[in-house]
Amino acid sequence: MIINKAKCDPKRIAFPEGDNEKILRAAQLVVEEGIASPLLIGNRSKILQKMEEMNIDSNGLTIIDPDEYEKTESYAQELYRLRQRKGLTLSEARRIMRRKSRTHFGCMMVRMGDADTLLSGIDTHYPETIRPALEVIGKQPGLSSVHGLYMMVFKKGIFFMSDTTVEIDPNAEELAETAILAADKVRMLDIEPKLAMLSFSNFGSVQHPDALKVKKAVEIVKEKVPGLEIEGEMQADTAVVPELLENYQFSALKGPANVLIFPDLNSGNICYKLLHRLGGAEAIGPILMGMDKPVHVLQRGDDVTDILNMAAIAVVDAQNS
Repeated sequence: MIINKAKCDPKRIAFPEGDNEKILRAAQLVVEEGIASPLLIGNRSKILQKMEEMNIDSNGLTIIDPDEYEKTESYAQELYRLRQRKGLTLSEARRIMRRKSRTHFGCMMVRMGDADTLLSGIDTHYPETIRPALEVIGKQPGLSSVHGLYMMVFKKGIFFMSDTTVEIDPNAEELAETAILAADKVRMLDIEPKLAMLSFSNFGSVQHPDALKVKKAVEIVKEKVPGLEIEGEMQADTAVVPELLENYQFSALKGPANVLIFPDLNSGNICYKLLHRLGGAEAIGPILMGMDKPVHVLQRGDDVTDILNMAAIAVVDAQNS
């Protein structure tokens, strides 16, 4: 469904790790599927050599070499303008754009309108992709932070889980922000969101600050987005098991939730990884929420199919930006 949605209006995806073999295989599939136009960032001769060794057709693939690209200097000037009062010199900005950080370069392509979205992280740790994106593109105005969402695909259905990658210990306002952004992203994929704000407490059964934080977050969401189907604070099994939910006739949820909002990063990150490794769910993400322009992160160890899935999500996100 998402791939078909992406095909309707293909976009330009910047791949900062343009010489990575998995990225090259995925980029070839992206072209074959008609999802997007890949922009492979890196040393031109190295990328061409890899493509020849892997027997990859260059049709539809564009190589962007920072050392020869005509806009590299203007990118360095823009980075300097953005970061000069953060201790960055012009010479350092030039070094970052030409050699030090292809992720900064790719983010600048998105910022300057030369790419529609970015997909990176197969060779780096998560913060190493998030940091350049925040420095170059930044979060949406009015938000406290960016947030992470995972799509978990089971044989019997799809669930979305947040925040699983960014916010370590959100307060009630930040938790509400996560919920609203998650609902928007799920709607973007043509799925109607039904949110459960998770806790170890069921509707006031435990009067603990951690549970009260979730309860307050629900109230904030209901005030800001009155028509959103959301409930909590509630336990995870209550949120997804119809028989348990029926015990709470007052609940605003009409059937099991498909968007699960965790009270902190510990619970969210642990849960999605266990469901992926032990529960047999396909984990698609992280889908980054709250950036001013669409940027998405790959996980180290992602395979070609994972990259293809994330490319489709990145394109759909760009379509809605």
